[in-house]
Amino acid sequence: MTIATDPAALSASARATRAIHAGQEPDPTTGAVVTPIYMTSTFKQDGVGGLRHGYDYSRSVNPTRTSFDEQLASVEGAKYALSFSSGLAAIDVLLRSTIKPGDNILLGNDVYGGTYRLLSKVFVPWGVGLDVVDITDLAAVAAALETKPYAYLWVETPSNPLLNITDIAAVSALAHDHGAKVVVDNTFASPVLQHPLEEGADAVVYSTTKYIGGHSDVVGGAVVLNDEEVRDQVAFLQNAAGAVPSPFDSWLDIRGLKTLDLRVKQHSRNALKVAQWLESQPAELVERVWYPGLESHPGHEIAARQMHGGFGGMISVQIAAGFEAAKRFAGATQVFTLAESLGGVESLIEHPGAMTHASVAGTTLEVPANLIRLSVGLEDADDLIADLERAFKAI
Repeated sequence: MTIATDPAALSASARATRAIHAGQEPDPTTGAVVTPIYMTSTFKQDGVGGLRHGYDYSRSVNPTRTSFDEQLASVEGAKYALSFSSGLAAIDVLLRSTIKPGDNILLGNDVYGGTYRLLSKVFVPWGVGLDVVDITDLAAVAAALETKPYAYLWVETPSNPLLNITDIAAVSALAHDHGAKVVVDNTFASPVLQHPLEEGADAVVYSTTKYIGGHSDVVGGAVVLNDEEVRDQVAFLQNAAGAVPSPFDSWLDIRGLKTLDLRVKQHSRNALKVAQWLESQPAELVERVWYPGLESHPGHEIAARQMHGGFGGMISVQIAAGFEAAKRFAGATQVFTLAESLGGVESLIEHPGAMTHASVAGTTLEVPANLIRLSVGLEDADDLIADLERAFKAI
């Protein structure tokens, strides 16, 4: 099947079609409809240097991984996608291949704890400068960009875990005016709901562990971009350092991406219903609900403009009775599973301050002690609400 390649003409329906067909030609030998898992470390050469279709060693390239890379790039409407063994591996290789000691990164003040740990504990000792800004505040971003040259402006939107919304087009224009490139971690939104490259970003990163894999059974990451020179730099270090996904991991990501459009839209419908219910609870139970689909969210209008088809499956809620009550609440659910990660078909609940964001304790990125993060799954929304109602009774 021939898939159109013009990103400008990429509609929502085209993305769903591309997810199923791009990079997924039936196997030429057997006609198998599903991409084979090429579980091999090496490939026979037809004479010295006589590679079949460029395959020599699976750290460098593997047909199953190639299939996923082509599929993801097509769904994103991008020229290139490179997959990795984890989201953090993708971030690490993108940065190490394109910056050097003495360069600076401007980071949003609400990001995944693992990203901050990598930057502050690995890149800063390497000699890279790191500054933090409220990236939702355009005036603050502009002021920060005036202070020194930055190689990258790093954006998460929606952010993790406070679900803050950044205007990608506006901050990209600001950054480019100051000679900085923009990377958007699009993990929470996925390529179904948000398209950062179309908004002016220079690169997109994913933890494919989350919505793209979608079943809590694979760890992976990806870098997506249009710049050929940067693609070549990333590909060189990807091969040199070797943090690549296995063929089976790539196959799981292929399978997950095929149903992403359906899943993310249902995640979004469930999350909106749960968020609206949470917001309706009395003040003695709920201090605040963070969900960009709610009109009360400060970034709602921006999210409504740059997210398409829903607002995602992530909700954060601050428990009015404080830290200990929040811990009891997180441990009292039955349908929501107490666990780190997100984006799977099952609903998860966690306490960011003690779990995913423990590494930012004591910094400007520290999250509220009474914050609970929900990854709303594909169960019946009424069952999820009933489960949370029981958990409130436990505190």
